[in-house]
Formats: sequence, structure tokens, C-alpha cells
Amino acid sequence: MNNLRGIDLNLLVVLHALLDERHVSRTALRLNMSQPAVSHALTRLRALFADPLFLRAGGGLQLTARARELQPLLAEVIRLSGTLVGQDSFDPAKAERVFRLGMSDYGALVVLPALMRRLRTEAPGVALHVNQFGRADTIDRVANGVLDLALGVFPGAPGNLTFLPLFREEFICLADGDRIPQELTMASYLAAAHVSVSMQGEPDGEVEQALRAMGKTRRIALVLPHFAPALAMLPGSDLILTVARRTAAVAAPANTLKTFAPPFPIPAFDYGLLMRSTAQRDPALGWLIRAIHQTVASGPDGPSLPPCPADP
Repeated sequence: MNNLRGIDLNLLVVLHALLDERHVSRTALRLNMSQPAVSHALTRLRALFADPLFLRAGGGLQLTARARELQPLLAEVIRLSGTLVGQDSFDPAKAERVFRLGMSDYGALVVLPALMRRLRTEAPGVALHVNQFGRADTIDRVANGVLDLALGVFPGAPGNLTFLPLFREEFICLADGDRIPQELTMASYLAAAHVSVSMQGEPDGEVEQALRAMGKTRRIALVLPHFAPALAMLPGSDLILTVARRTAAVAAPANTLKTFAPPFPIPAFDYGLLMRSTAQRDPALGWLIRAIHQTVASGPDGPSLPPCPADP
């Protein structure tokens, strides 16, 4: 490493892509290389840095400690090299790139449809791979680069990450209008049966916390890990689903469903985008951040949306 003249800088481009993709075949696709060529480059990189850099893990690659050290440094080298030649290295109309996003099916229902319509027009070669993890695991995967970005609720994110609020969300109650009284009181709410959404299988979200603060509990008949099947449980049943307000728009086709204001206060929350603090240095990630921000800005939340830090 002391003799820079002996380093093939093209190897650093391959390493940068491998650190992003964590997968040889995806790296090959991204760089328009063959898989054997990427594997050969990885062999040379391991010799260059005297470290394995990546270990096999499931269907992909796991970074060694040395690779994690190199990742932010290499991202800066790639960014500076693009600046030196005066080029923006990401052209969405021509790019073939896979972005890995973390979000629950709430985000997939509320944000993703409009975002995908935008991407299919502006960047037809771009693909999104979406996974859902618990909040702590999502934060860890964004910090370690396993996920490029995450959408969700992330209070108190660590200092090496940046949270960009997209909109303020509040809670409503959904139920079959033919099975629930016209007015939802505290007594009728507590007497009713409820469906709750929890990835962990044990309800302990904002609703339970608000009830617990009042010394109350509700009767939960069903716990599901996703919002879409929870919505499907409501027509023809006496179940109540207390969810974020934008979920009601997704449920609109089920015209027997009625919305109610919760009969007790549940704190609103900021829904937004979680990223590494260095993400905006990557032209591709900067473009995706702007695309998500602009997609939300074109909707009803646009007037109250804070500026996007990835804007040029």
C-alpha cells in the first residue's frame, strides 16, 4: 500500500461496488463485468489489503472488520475521483443499479407505489430490493451498509446516521361501519376486540404505550406482522385496527370500513428516511434520496416538507 504506483485503481472501483452490493453477481451486473472477472479482482484485492475483506454469509457476503474500516474511506476516494474528472457518475436514465431499502409494509403501501411509478419513468434500469427488519436491526444494517436507506420511525438514531423527516403521521381507528357503533367511546374501545400489528408478535407499540400511561389495556384478538392482512380482517368482523392515518387511504376500496378518531390521545410521530451521514456523497444514493423526497413532496405533504439535504 505504500507504493501507490503499484495499485490498479480499477480494483478500488470493484471494491467500492462489492462493499455496496455484498454480492459478486450483483457487482458484476452493476459494473458490466463477468462474475469470474469480479472474483479475480476480489482475489487481487485480498492480496493487496492482506485481508479476506468478505466472508460468505447466507446468499451474500459479510464484511470483515478491515472492510468496514475501508468502506467510508473508499466512498470518499470514489467521490473525489468523480469530482476530479468533472463527472457525475450516476445517470438515472442509463444506470443499472440495485438499491437495498428497509421498510415495513406500511412504507410499501404508502410511499412505494408512487416512488416506483417515478423510477419506472426516470430510471427504468434501477431496481429496489426491500426487506423488513425490527427497528434496532434496521438501524444496524443501515449503519453497516447492508441497507442503503431505510424508511420508518427512528427516534434517537445514532450520530453516524442522518434522519430526514418526510411527514408527520397520526393515528386513526378503522372498523367495519356496519359492526361498530357510530361513536367510538373509551368504554366501547376497551370493550371491543382488536387486531394489532407487531413484527415481534407481542404488541408493545405506540397504542399500548399510550394506554399503559393511563393505566388501561385493550383486548387483542389477533396479532399480525403486517398491515395489509390486518386491513383484510376488518370487513364483516367486529375487530378494530388502530393504525397510522395514511393506512386508511389504502383501505378505501373496502367501502364498508369507517374511520374513527381514537378516544384517547396517541402521540403523533415523524415518518422519514434513515441514511448514513456519508450517503449524500454517493451520487447514486443522493439521486435516490432526492427522488424519494420529491415523490413525497408532490403529494399532500409537500407544503410542510423540510428541504432535502441531498439537493445540489
